[in-house]
Amino acid sequence: MEGLAVLGAAFVLIVVSYLGLSAVLRRIPVTSPRLPTGPIPDSWYGVVEHDVPLARWLSAEERERLLRLVQVFLTEKHFEGCGGLTVTEEMKIRIAAEACLLVLNLEGPCYPTLRTVLVYPHGFVPKFAGSPGTGEIARSPVPLIGESWGDGVVVISWDDAVRGARNPVDGDNVVLHEFAHQLDAEDGAADGAPILPPGALRTWGGVLSEEYERLRRDAADDRRSALDDYGATNKAEFFAVATEAFFEKPVQLEREHPALYTQLRQFYRQDPARRAAP
Repeated sequence: MEGLAVLGAAFVLIVVSYLGLSAVLRRIPVTSPRLPTGPIPDSWYGVVEHDVPLARWLSAEERERLLRLVQVFLTEKHFEGCGGLTVTEEMKIRIAAEACLLVLNLEGPCYPTLRTVLVYPHGFVPKFAGSPGTGEIARSPVPLIGESWGDGVVVISWDDAVRGARNPVDGDNVVLHEFAHQLDAEDGAADGAPILPPGALRTWGGVLSEEYERLRRDAADDRRSALDDYGATNKAEFFAVATEAFFEKPVQLEREHPALYTQLRQFYRQDPARRAAP
């Protein structure tokens, strides 16, 4: 019996290791993802140019790649309007373009664990389970503007998505924030550490922990920086907030938090501080 227990434990370890390795391989394959080669609708260029200001910072080649990723996103992910909202193609393109900005230069599938994007017309009050065994459903007392769920769902307030996109330099963008959570959770844990290349996790963890504790001190002392105080909630929120600042306030973030900026630059394989302003 003891031998069977040892074999059983070894089998579980192998399965867990395999699942972990599979998650890593989803994000770090040998080759880049295959992008569509069919024509991009002319109207999409206008939507991205007019309504996604962050895309104006990109080169022509990067914008073309972004739209190819949008094609993939719209093919693979299901959009659903909530609260009486009808989700139009334009709305899908605008959300998908900002989401795909994060994965513009990442290899592997486009948000492989994401299945559905729920869009509310404005801030929403989600339901959540009450005490275990009671069967009760409670409501959050505070309206939310976005959520990222572990079962492959992102929830977005459309009004807040529009507001976040309209000002591309304030470090406040709900789409970037929630899709950063999706990247963080691809390995099965939303802990501020997305899937990283071998050997990078230790440095990432050290920098993240140091910068997270620094933000907690700054928030307690009411000191302002490129990072919103909400990032002091936990490390998962810190990564999402840092992602917003990386894309919307890159010059300030690099100046105030150079080590953090370097880690984000290496992860996203982008250097927005070097791009020209729109």
